[in-house]
Amino acid sequence: MSGGGRRDLRERVEKLVEPLLAHEGYELVDLEIAGVGPGTVVRLFIDKEGGVSLDDCASVSEAVDAMLDVEDPFDASYTLEVSSPGLDRPLRKAADYERFAGKKAKIKTFGPLESAGGRKVFTGTLVGRDADAVRIDVDGTVYAVPDERIAKAHLVFEFEPKRKPGK
Repeated sequence: MSGGGRRDLRERVEKLVEPLLAHEGYELVDLEIAGVGPGTVVRLFIDKEGGVSLDDCASVSEAVDAMLDVEDPFDASYTLEVSSPGLDRPLRKAADYERFAGKKAKIKTFGPLESAGGRKVFTGTLVGRDADAVRIDVDGTVYAVPDERIAKAHLVFEFEPKRKPGK
């Protein structure tokens, strides 16, 4: 399958899955399709307010599998995997950058940004976004990273320091 065909399939599956998930109170964070033919693996990363449990993943897997069996977007059999996005949740949608403003994130760009002194990796606190750029504070300097230059972005989990009793 060509890259364009893979992209079309991904978009088709997203359009099928997103309304079902939204109706059940879940958000589709990401969707991956890997492999070809009977070795195809479809991975859904879901989230909801308060987080995702194993029971949530099982319930979504059952509902999505039934829907995909009816709609049949694949040429061969496939394996469906459903999980939470994890502690390093990817940031994909424009709304993610506003929703997680104030959280630590890492953004990698396609090549160095001249406006940022040639920097390609930005690890800092999300400030939000403008019309066409994400704003991130890295050590007191706020950078505007254009949407079309973002190769990958995700939250960075910060562990709370463990306090010893009596201190």
